[in-house]
Amino acid sequence: MKYILALDQGTTSSRALVIGEDGAVHASLNREFTQYYPQEGWVEHDPMEIWSSQYGVLMEVLAKSGISEKDVSAIGITNQRETTIVWDKNTGKPVYNAIVWQCRRTAPLITKLIEKGYSNLIKEKTGLLPDAYFSASKIKWILDNVAGARERAEKGELLFGTVDAWLIWKLTGGKVHATDRTNASRTMLFNVNTLEWDEELLSIFDIPKNMLPEVKSSGEIFGYAQINGKQVPIAGVAGDQQAALFGQCCYEKGEVKNTYGTGCFLLMNTGSERVQSKNGLISTLAATLRQEPVQYALEGSVFVGGAVIQWLRDEMRFLGESRDAEYYAQKVEDSGGVVFVPAFTGMGAPYWDMYARGMIIGITRATKREHIIRAAQESIAFQSAELVEAMEKDIGEKIRRLKVDGGASRDGFLMQFQADLLGVDVVKARSHETTAIGVAALAGLTTGVWKSKAQLKELFGEGARYAAKGKAEVLAQKKKDWKRAVERCLGWTKGE
Repeated sequence: MKYILALDQGTTSSRALVIGEDGAVHASLNREFTQYYPQEGWVEHDPMEIWSSQYGVLMEVLAKSGISEKDVSAIGITNQRETTIVWDKNTGKPVYNAIVWQCRRTAPLITKLIEKGYSNLIKEKTGLLPDAYFSASKIKWILDNVAGARERAEKGELLFGTVDAWLIWKLTGGKVHATDRTNASRTMLFNVNTLEWDEELLSIFDIPKNMLPEVKSSGEIFGYAQINGKQVPIAGVAGDQQAALFGQCCYEKGEVKNTYGTGCFLLMNTGSERVQSKNGLISTLAATLRQEPVQYALEGSVFVGGAVIQWLRDEMRFLGESRDAEYYAQKVEDSGGVVFVPAFTGMGAPYWDMYARGMIIGITRATKREHIIRAAQESIAFQSAELVEAMEKDIGEKIRRLKVDGGASRDGFLMQFQADLLGVDVVKARSHETTAIGVAALAGLTTGVWKSKAQLKELFGEGARYAAKGKAEVLAQKKKDWKRAVERCLGWTKGE
Protein backbone atom coordinates (compact mmCIF):
# COMPACT_ATOMS: atom_id res chain seq x y z
CA MET A 1 0.00 0.00 0.00
CA LYS A 2 1.24 3.46 -0.92
CA TYR A 3 0.29 6.48 1.16
CA ILE A 4 0.08 10.24 0.79
CA LEU A 5 0.68 12.47 3.79
CA ALA A 6 -1.75 15.39 3.51
CA LEU A 7 -1.07 18.51 5.57
CA ASP A 8 -4.15 20.69 6.00
CA GLN A 9 -3.15 23.96 7.66
CA GLY A 10 -6.40 25.75 8.43
CA THR A 11 -7.48 28.99 10.09
CA THR A 12 -8.06 27.50 13.53
CA SER A 13 -6.15 24.21 13.46
CA SER A 14 -3.36 22.25 11.82
CA ARG A 15 -4.23 18.77 10.57
CA ALA A 16 -2.34 15.84 9.14
CA LEU A 17 -3.91 12.87 7.40
CA VAL A 18 -2.55 9.62 6.03
CA ILE A 19 -4.49 8.77 2.85
CA GLY A 20 -3.96 5.39 1.23
CA GLU A 21 -4.00 4.52 -2.45
CA ASP A 22 -7.33 2.82 -1.62
CA GLY A 23 -8.78 6.30 -1.03
CA ALA A 24 -9.32 5.76 2.70
CA VAL A 25 -8.15 8.08 5.45
CA HIS A 26 -6.04 5.71 7.54
CA ALA A 27 -5.21 8.18 10.29
CA SER A 28 -5.73 11.84 11.08
CA LEU A 29 -4.78 14.26 13.82
CA ASN A 30 -5.87 17.80 14.54
CA ARG A 31 -4.36 20.48 16.75
CA GLU A 32 -5.93 23.87 17.39
CA PHE A 33 -3.68 26.89 17.79
CA THR A 34 -4.03 30.37 19.26
CA GLN A 35 -6.06 33.14 17.65
CA TYR A 36 -4.90 36.69 18.44
CA TYR A 37 -7.15 39.75 18.25
CA PRO A 38 -4.90 42.74 19.07
CA GLN A 39 -7.55 45.32 18.14
CA GLU A 40 -11.11 45.34 16.89
CA GLY A 41 -11.19 43.75 13.43
CA TRP A 42 -7.56 42.54 13.64
CA VAL A 43 -6.75 38.81 13.48
CA GLU A 44 -3.27 37.31 13.82
CA HIS A 45 -1.51 33.94 14.20
CA ASP A 46 1.98 33.12 15.42
CA PRO A 47 3.83 31.67 12.37
CA MET A 48 6.05 29.57 14.62
CA GLU A 49 2.97 28.06 16.27
CA ILE A 50 1.53 27.33 12.82
CA TRP A 51 4.77 25.51 11.99
CA SER A 52 5.15 23.69 15.32
CA SER A 53 1.52 22.55 15.37
CA GLN A 54 1.69 21.38 11.75
CA TYR A 55 5.02 19.57 12.13
CA GLY A 56 3.85 18.08 15.42
CA VAL A 57 0.74 16.47 13.93
CA LEU A 58 2.74 15.36 10.89
CA MET A 59 5.08 13.29 13.05
CA GLU A 60 2.35 12.13 15.43
CA VAL A 61 0.00 10.92 12.70
CA LEU A 62 2.73 8.69 11.28
CA ALA A 63 3.37 7.26 14.73
CA LYS A 64 -0.37 6.82 15.34
CA SER A 65 -0.96 5.07 12.01
CA GLY A 66 1.98 2.71 12.38
CA ILE A 67 2.91 3.48 8.79
CA SER A 68 6.59 3.82 8.01
CA GLU A 69 7.89 6.92 6.29
CA LYS A 70 9.26 4.49 3.68
CA ASP A 71 5.65 3.86 2.58
CA VAL A 72 4.90 7.59 2.15
CA SER A 73 5.09 8.37 -1.56
CA ALA A 74 4.50 12.10 -1.33
CA ILE A 75 3.35 15.06 0.76
CA GLY A 76 0.49 17.34 -0.21
CA ILE A 77 -0.02 20.75 1.40
CA THR A 78 -3.27 22.68 1.52
CA ASN A 79 -3.71 25.84 3.52
CA GLN A 80 -5.73 28.81 4.67
CA ARG A 81 -5.32 31.29 1.85
CA GLU A 82 -4.35 35.01 1.82
CA THR A 83 -2.87 34.82 5.35
CA THR A 84 0.42 36.69 5.11
CA ILE A 85 3.80 35.85 6.64
CA VAL A 86 7.04 37.81 6.22
CA TRP A 87 10.26 36.30 7.54
CA ASP A 88 14.03 36.77 7.56
CA LYS A 89 15.51 34.47 4.94
CA ASN A 90 18.76 34.06 6.88
CA THR A 91 17.40 33.35 10.36
CA GLY A 92 13.95 32.00 9.44
CA LYS A 93 12.43 34.27 12.07
CA PRO A 94 9.12 36.00 11.22
CA VAL A 95 9.31 39.79 11.49
CA TYR A 96 5.69 40.00 12.64
CA ASN A 97 2.75 37.71 13.38
CA ALA A 98 0.89 36.22 10.42
CA ILE A 99 -1.88 38.61 9.37
CA VAL A 100 -4.90 36.38 8.83
CA TRP A 101 -7.24 36.53 5.83
CA GLN A 102 -10.05 37.65 8.16
CA CYS A 103 -8.11 40.73 9.36
CA ARG A 104 -9.58 44.11 8.38
CA ARG A 105 -6.77 46.44 9.50
CA THR A 106 -5.91 47.43 5.93
CA ALA A 107 -9.44 48.48 4.96
CA PRO A 108 -8.50 52.22 4.91
CA LEU A 109 -5.61 51.47 2.53
CA ILE A 110 -7.93 49.56 0.19
CA THR A 111 -10.46 52.42 0.32
CA LYS A 112 -7.74 54.84 -0.85
CA LEU A 113 -6.83 52.56 -3.77
CA ILE A 114 -10.49 52.36 -4.79
CA GLU A 115 -10.76 56.17 -4.59
CA LYS A 116 -7.69 56.47 -6.83
CA GLY A 117 -9.48 54.39 -9.45
CA TYR A 118 -7.48 51.16 -9.29
CA SER A 119 -10.47 48.80 -8.99
CA ASN A 120 -10.80 47.93 -12.68
CA LEU A 121 -7.05 47.47 -13.11
CA ILE A 122 -6.88 45.09 -10.15
CA LYS A 123 -9.94 43.16 -11.33
CA GLU A 124 -8.64 42.84 -14.90
CA LYS A 125 -5.18 41.63 -13.89
CA THR A 126 -6.01 39.45 -10.87
CA GLY A 127 -9.69 38.56 -11.16
CA LEU A 128 -10.13 39.92 -7.64
CA LEU A 129 -11.96 42.89 -6.18
CA PRO A 130 -9.89 45.29 -4.06
CA ASP A 131 -10.33 44.13 -0.47
CA ALA A 132 -8.38 43.82 2.78
CA TYR A 133 -9.08 40.07 2.53
CA PHE A 134 -6.22 39.52 0.07
CA SER A 135 -2.48 39.46 0.81
CA ALA A 136 -1.08 42.55 -0.96
CA SER A 137 -2.23 45.19 1.52
CA LYS A 138 -1.17 42.95 4.43
CA ILE A 139 2.40 42.76 3.06
CA LYS A 140 2.45 46.54 2.63
CA TRP A 141 1.20 47.02 6.19
CA ILE A 142 4.05 44.89 7.59
CA LEU A 143 6.65 46.74 5.51
CA ASP A 144 5.25 50.13 6.57
CA ASN A 145 4.69 49.38 10.27
CA VAL A 146 7.43 47.01 11.42
CA ALA A 147 10.62 48.91 12.25
CA GLY A 148 13.28 48.36 9.58
CA ALA A 149 11.18 45.91 7.57
CA ARG A 150 11.03 47.92 4.35
CA GLU A 151 14.76 48.57 4.31
CA ARG A 152 15.49 44.89 4.95
CA ALA A 153 13.05 43.84 2.23
CA GLU A 154 14.67 46.16 -0.31
CA LYS A 155 18.07 44.64 0.55
CA GLY A 156 16.67 41.18 -0.23
CA GLU A 157 16.74 40.00 3.39
CA LEU A 158 13.01 39.28 3.81
CA LEU A 159 10.70 36.74 2.20
CA PHE A 160 6.92 36.77 1.85
CA GLY A 161 4.74 33.73 1.67
CA THR A 162 1.22 32.57 2.17
CA VAL A 163 1.05 29.66 4.62
CA ASP A 164 1.87 27.04 1.97
CA ALA A 165 5.12 28.81 1.07
CA TRP A 166 6.04 29.13 4.76
CA LEU A 167 5.52 25.39 5.32
CA ILE A 168 7.43 24.45 2.14
CA TRP A 169 10.33 26.65 3.22
CA LYS A 170 10.38 25.09 6.70
CA LEU A 171 9.95 21.49 5.50
CA THR A 172 12.79 21.86 3.00
CA GLY A 173 15.12 23.45 5.54
CA GLY A 174 14.98 26.83 3.78
CA LYS A 175 16.00 25.39 0.39
CA VAL A 176 12.75 26.11 -1.45
CA HIS A 177 10.79 29.36 -1.56
CA ALA A 178 7.79 28.53 -3.73
CA THR A 179 4.02 28.67 -3.91
CA ASP A 180 1.43 27.35 -6.33
CA ARG A 181 -0.78 29.26 -8.74
CA THR A 182 -3.94 28.93 -6.66
CA ASN A 183 -2.32 30.62 -3.66
CA ALA A 184 -0.51 33.19 -5.82
CA SER A 185 -3.83 34.13 -7.38
CA ARG A 186 -5.11 35.18 -3.93
CA THR A 187 -2.40 37.76 -3.24
CA MET A 188 -3.74 40.58 -5.51
CA LEU A 189 -0.22 40.71 -7.00
CA PHE A 190 -0.40 37.81 -9.48
CA ASN A 191 -1.59 38.35 -13.05
CA VAL A 192 -3.92 35.45 -13.81
CA ASN A 193 -3.73 36.17 -17.54
CA THR A 194 0.07 36.01 -17.89
CA LEU A 195 0.57 33.70 -14.86
CA GLU A 196 3.32 35.97 -13.49
CA TRP A 197 3.86 38.40 -10.64
CA ASP A 198 2.71 41.77 -11.96
CA GLU A 199 5.21 44.63 -11.94
CA GLU A 200 2.52 47.33 -12.01
CA LEU A 201 0.69 45.91 -9.02
CA LEU A 202 3.96 45.51 -7.11
CA SER A 203 4.63 49.19 -7.79
CA ILE A 204 1.15 50.25 -6.63
CA PHE A 205 1.59 48.37 -3.33
CA ASP A 206 5.30 49.27 -3.09
CA ILE A 207 6.41 45.68 -2.58
CA PRO A 208 9.91 44.50 -3.66
CA LYS A 209 9.66 41.61 -6.12
CA ASN A 210 12.60 39.80 -4.49
CA MET A 211 10.34 38.96 -1.53
CA LEU A 212 8.02 36.82 -3.62
CA PRO A 213 8.14 33.04 -4.05
CA GLU A 214 8.53 31.12 -7.29
CA VAL A 215 5.14 30.08 -8.68
CA LYS A 216 4.49 26.48 -9.78
CA SER A 217 1.41 24.53 -10.85
CA SER A 218 -0.52 22.73 -8.10
CA GLY A 219 0.60 19.26 -9.14
CA GLU A 220 4.38 19.02 -9.51
CA ILE A 221 7.47 18.44 -7.38
CA PHE A 222 8.15 21.49 -5.20
CA GLY A 223 11.03 20.09 -3.20
CA TYR A 224 11.81 17.41 -0.63
CA ALA A 225 11.02 17.19 3.06
CA GLN A 226 13.14 15.05 5.32
CA ILE A 227 11.07 12.73 7.52
CA ASN A 228 13.04 10.45 9.83
CA GLY A 229 15.93 10.49 7.38
CA LYS A 230 13.86 9.85 4.23
CA GLN A 231 13.50 12.45 1.48
CA VAL A 232 9.79 12.71 0.65
CA PRO A 233 8.66 14.83 -2.33
CA ILE A 234 6.24 17.69 -1.76
CA ALA A 235 4.20 16.99 -4.89
CA GLY A 236 0.84 18.73 -4.48
CA VAL A 237 0.06 22.22 -3.19
CA ALA A 238 -3.21 24.15 -3.39
CA GLY A 239 -5.13 26.73 -1.41
CA ASP A 240 -7.81 25.04 0.64
CA GLN A 241 -10.80 25.93 -1.54
CA GLN A 242 -9.19 24.98 -4.84
CA ALA A 243 -8.01 21.77 -3.15
CA ALA A 244 -11.61 21.05 -2.14
CA LEU A 245 -12.80 21.70 -5.71
CA PHE A 246 -10.27 19.11 -6.92
CA GLY A 247 -11.15 16.76 -4.05
CA GLN A 248 -14.83 16.94 -5.04
CA CYS A 249 -13.79 15.74 -8.51
CA CYS A 250 -15.05 18.99 -10.08
CA TYR A 251 -12.72 18.53 -13.03
CA GLU A 252 -15.19 19.68 -15.68
CA LYS A 253 -16.55 23.08 -16.60
CA GLY A 254 -19.79 23.94 -14.75
CA GLU A 255 -19.28 21.75 -11.68
CA VAL A 256 -19.86 23.52 -8.34
CA LYS A 257 -18.89 22.85 -4.73
CA ASN A 258 -19.38 24.69 -1.45
CA THR A 259 -17.10 24.16 1.53
CA TYR A 260 -18.53 24.83 4.99
CA GLY A 261 -15.58 25.63 7.20
CA THR A 262 -14.64 28.68 9.25
CA GLY A 263 -15.96 30.57 6.24
CA CYS A 264 -17.96 29.23 3.30
CA PHE A 265 -16.47 29.10 -0.15
CA LEU A 266 -18.43 28.39 -3.31
CA LEU A 267 -16.38 27.57 -6.40
CA MET A 268 -17.41 26.71 -9.95
CA ASN A 269 -14.97 25.27 -12.46
CA THR A 270 -15.22 27.51 -15.56
CA GLY A 271 -12.66 25.55 -17.57
CA SER A 272 -10.18 27.44 -19.74
CA GLU A 273 -12.52 30.44 -19.78
CA ARG A 274 -12.02 33.16 -17.21
CA VAL A 275 -15.49 34.49 -16.39
CA GLN A 276 -15.62 38.12 -15.30
CA SER A 277 -18.33 38.37 -12.68
CA LYS A 278 -20.85 41.20 -12.78
CA ASN A 279 -22.43 40.10 -9.50
CA GLY A 280 -19.75 40.46 -6.85
CA LEU A 281 -17.89 37.17 -7.38
CA ILE A 282 -14.21 36.84 -8.18
CA SER A 283 -12.23 34.90 -10.77
CA THR A 284 -9.44 32.70 -9.50
CA LEU A 285 -7.20 29.88 -10.69
CA ALA A 286 -8.23 26.27 -10.21
CA ALA A 287 -5.75 23.53 -9.26
CA THR A 288 -4.20 21.74 -12.21
CA LEU A 289 -1.32 19.37 -12.83
CA ARG A 290 1.87 20.59 -14.46
CA GLN A 291 1.12 19.00 -17.84
CA GLU A 292 -2.49 20.27 -17.98
CA PRO A 293 -3.85 23.51 -19.46
CA VAL A 294 -4.78 26.22 -16.97
CA GLN A 295 -8.30 26.17 -15.55
CA TYR A 296 -10.19 29.03 -13.91
CA ALA A 297 -12.93 29.16 -11.31
CA LEU A 298 -15.61 31.58 -10.19
CA GLU A 299 -15.62 32.00 -6.43
CA GLY A 300 -17.79 33.55 -3.78
CA SER A 301 -16.55 33.86 -0.22
CA VAL A 302 -18.49 34.01 3.05
CA PHE A 303 -16.16 35.26 5.76
CA VAL A 304 -18.07 33.79 8.70
CA GLY A 305 -19.62 30.36 8.18
CA GLY A 306 -18.92 27.73 10.80
CA ALA A 307 -17.13 30.43 12.78
CA VAL A 308 -20.54 31.72 13.92
CA ILE A 309 -21.12 28.39 15.68
CA GLN A 310 -17.65 28.59 17.26
CA TRP A 311 -18.56 32.07 18.49
CA LEU A 312 -21.78 30.79 20.08
CA ARG A 313 -19.73 28.03 21.71
CA ASP A 314 -16.69 29.98 22.90
CA GLU A 315 -17.86 33.55 23.48
CA MET A 316 -21.57 33.18 24.27
CA ARG A 317 -21.28 29.74 25.94
CA PHE A 318 -24.54 28.69 24.27
CA LEU A 319 -23.04 25.32 23.30
CA GLY A 320 -20.69 22.78 24.80
CA GLU A 321 -19.65 21.38 21.40
CA SER A 322 -20.12 22.81 17.89
CA ARG A 323 -21.94 19.66 16.81
CA ASP A 324 -24.65 20.40 19.40
CA ALA A 325 -25.94 23.22 17.17
CA GLU A 326 -27.88 20.75 15.03
CA TYR A 327 -29.67 19.35 18.10
CA TYR A 328 -30.65 22.76 19.48
CA ALA A 329 -31.72 24.13 16.09
CA GLN A 330 -34.29 21.35 15.81
CA LYS A 331 -35.70 21.96 19.30
CA VAL A 332 -37.75 24.85 17.88
CA GLU A 333 -40.02 24.95 14.81
CA ASP A 334 -38.30 28.02 13.34
CA SER A 335 -36.05 30.89 14.41
CA GLY A 336 -38.94 32.72 16.06
CA GLY A 337 -38.46 35.71 13.74
CA VAL A 338 -34.79 36.10 14.72
CA VAL A 339 -32.32 36.86 11.93
CA PHE A 340 -28.58 36.61 12.62
CA VAL A 341 -26.14 38.31 10.24
CA PRO A 342 -22.65 37.18 11.36
CA ALA A 343 -20.69 40.00 9.72
CA PHE A 344 -17.99 39.85 12.38
CA THR A 345 -15.25 40.88 9.93
CA GLY A 346 -17.34 42.56 7.24
CA MET A 347 -19.38 40.95 4.48
CA GLY A 348 -17.79 39.01 1.64
CA ALA A 349 -19.40 38.25 -1.71
CA PRO A 350 -21.58 39.56 -3.17
CA TYR A 351 -21.48 42.67 -0.92
CA TRP A 352 -17.74 43.18 -0.29
CA ASP A 353 -18.40 45.57 2.57
CA MET A 354 -15.39 45.89 4.88
CA TYR A 355 -17.38 48.08 7.24
CA ALA A 356 -20.35 45.78 7.89
CA ARG A 357 -20.64 44.26 11.36
CA GLY A 358 -22.64 41.44 12.93
CA MET A 359 -26.23 41.82 14.01
CA ILE A 360 -29.00 39.79 15.64
CA ILE A 361 -32.41 41.30 14.96
CA GLY A 362 -36.02 40.28 15.59
CA ILE A 363 -35.48 39.46 19.28
CA THR A 364 -38.57 39.48 21.48
CA ARG A 365 -39.28 38.54 25.08
CA ALA A 366 -40.10 35.05 23.81
CA THR A 367 -36.69 34.55 22.13
CA LYS A 368 -34.79 31.53 23.44
CA ARG A 369 -31.23 30.36 23.09
CA GLU A 370 -32.49 27.77 20.59
CA HIS A 371 -33.93 30.48 18.33
CA ILE A 372 -30.60 32.29 18.16
CA ILE A 373 -28.73 29.04 17.48
CA ARG A 374 -31.16 28.17 14.70
CA ALA A 375 -30.84 31.67 13.23
CA ALA A 376 -27.05 31.27 13.30
CA GLN A 377 -27.35 27.94 11.44
CA GLU A 378 -29.68 29.50 8.90
CA SER A 379 -27.30 32.42 8.36
CA ILE A 380 -24.70 30.03 6.95
CA ALA A 381 -27.20 28.76 4.38
CA PHE A 382 -28.53 32.24 3.53
CA GLN A 383 -25.04 33.55 2.80
CA SER A 384 -24.22 30.51 0.65
CA ALA A 385 -27.51 30.83 -1.24
CA GLU A 386 -26.68 34.41 -2.16
CA LEU A 387 -23.41 33.21 -3.67
CA VAL A 388 -25.26 30.60 -5.74
CA GLU A 389 -27.73 33.25 -6.96
CA ALA A 390 -24.84 35.53 -8.02
CA MET A 391 -23.12 32.65 -9.80
CA GLU A 392 -26.30 31.71 -11.68
CA LYS A 393 -26.64 35.31 -12.89
CA ASP A 394 -23.05 35.30 -14.13
CA ILE A 395 -23.36 32.09 -16.13
CA GLY A 396 -26.97 32.65 -17.20
CA GLU A 397 -28.33 29.32 -15.98
CA LYS A 398 -29.32 27.50 -12.81
CA ILE A 399 -26.93 25.07 -11.19
CA ARG A 400 -28.12 21.47 -11.31
CA ARG A 401 -26.79 20.36 -7.92
CA LEU A 402 -24.46 21.56 -5.18
CA LYS A 403 -21.60 19.39 -3.96
CA VAL A 404 -20.76 20.10 -0.32
CA ASP A 405 -17.96 19.38 2.11
CA GLY A 406 -16.29 20.78 5.21
CA GLY A 407 -16.97 20.22 8.89
CA ALA A 408 -20.43 21.82 8.92
CA SER A 409 -21.58 19.61 6.01
CA ARG A 410 -22.03 16.89 8.66
CA ASP A 411 -24.90 18.97 10.07
CA GLY A 412 -28.05 17.39 8.60
CA PHE A 413 -30.29 20.30 9.59
CA LEU A 414 -28.04 22.82 7.85
CA MET A 415 -27.71 20.74 4.66
CA GLN A 416 -31.47 20.19 4.41
CA PHE A 417 -32.14 23.90 4.92
CA GLN A 418 -29.56 24.69 2.24
CA ALA A 419 -31.28 22.35 -0.23
CA ASP A 420 -34.65 23.92 0.58
CA LEU A 421 -33.35 27.47 0.04
CA LEU A 422 -31.73 26.62 -3.30
CA GLY A 423 -34.39 24.28 -4.61
CA VAL A 424 -31.74 21.79 -5.83
CA ASP A 425 -30.18 18.64 -4.45
CA VAL A 426 -27.30 19.10 -2.03
CA VAL A 427 -24.83 16.24 -2.42
CA LYS A 428 -22.36 15.45 0.33
CA ALA A 429 -18.95 14.07 -0.50
CA ARG A 430 -18.30 10.49 0.59
CA SER A 431 -15.62 11.88 2.89
CA HIS A 432 -15.87 15.31 4.47
CA GLU A 433 -12.06 15.54 4.17
CA THR A 434 -12.21 16.80 0.58
CA THR A 435 -9.65 19.56 1.13
CA ALA A 436 -7.01 17.07 2.24
CA ILE A 437 -8.16 14.54 -0.36
CA GLY A 438 -7.84 17.15 -3.10
CA VAL A 439 -4.23 17.92 -2.34
CA ALA A 440 -3.47 14.23 -1.79
CA ALA A 441 -4.96 13.55 -5.22
CA LEU A 442 -2.71 16.19 -6.78
CA ALA A 443 0.35 14.71 -5.05
CA GLY A 444 -0.70 11.15 -5.90
CA LEU A 445 -1.27 11.88 -9.59
CA THR A 446 2.08 13.68 -9.75
CA THR A 447 3.98 10.73 -8.25
CA GLY A 448 2.04 7.92 -9.92
CA VAL A 449 0.15 6.61 -6.90
CA TRP A 450 -3.01 7.08 -8.98
CA LYS A 451 -3.03 6.88 -12.75
CA SER A 452 -6.05 8.95 -13.75
CA LYS A 453 -8.84 11.26 -12.64
CA ALA A 454 -11.33 8.55 -13.58
CA GLN A 455 -9.74 6.36 -10.92
CA LEU A 456 -10.15 9.17 -8.38
CA LYS A 457 -13.84 9.54 -9.22
CA GLU A 458 -14.31 5.88 -8.34
CA LEU A 459 -12.56 6.37 -4.98
CA PHE A 460 -14.02 9.71 -3.92
CA GLY A 461 -17.65 9.65 -5.02
CA GLU A 462 -20.95 10.85 -3.57
CA GLY A 463 -22.20 10.35 -0.04
CA ALA A 464 -25.56 11.51 1.34
CA ARG A 465 -27.99 13.48 -0.81
CA TYR A 466 -30.51 16.07 0.46
CA ALA A 467 -33.49 16.72 -1.81
CA ALA A 468 -35.15 20.12 -1.77
CA LYS A 469 -38.45 20.44 0.07
CA GLY A 470 -40.21 23.03 2.22
CA LYS A 471 -42.94 25.60 1.65
CA ALA A 472 -42.06 28.10 -1.07
CA GLU A 473 -43.96 31.01 0.51
CA VAL A 474 -42.30 30.51 3.90
CA LEU A 475 -38.85 30.34 2.32
CA ALA A 476 -39.54 33.44 0.21
CA GLN A 477 -40.42 35.43 3.34
CA LYS A 478 -37.32 34.18 5.15
CA LYS A 479 -35.13 35.26 2.21
CA LYS A 480 -36.78 38.68 2.25
CA ASP A 481 -36.19 39.06 6.01
CA TRP A 482 -32.56 38.04 5.54
CA LYS A 483 -31.95 40.71 2.90
CA ARG A 484 -33.63 43.36 5.07
CA ALA A 485 -31.36 42.44 7.97
CA VAL A 486 -28.21 42.55 5.80
CA GLU A 487 -29.12 46.04 4.58
CA ARG A 488 -29.15 47.26 8.19
CA CYS A 489 -25.66 45.99 9.02
CA LEU A 490 -23.82 47.24 5.92
CA GLY A 491 -21.42 50.16 6.43
CA TRP A 492 -21.92 50.02 10.19
CA THR A 493 -18.43 51.11 11.30
CA LYS A 494 -18.48 54.07 8.92
CA GLY A 495 -20.99 55.57 11.33
CA GLU A 496 -23.30 56.72 8.55
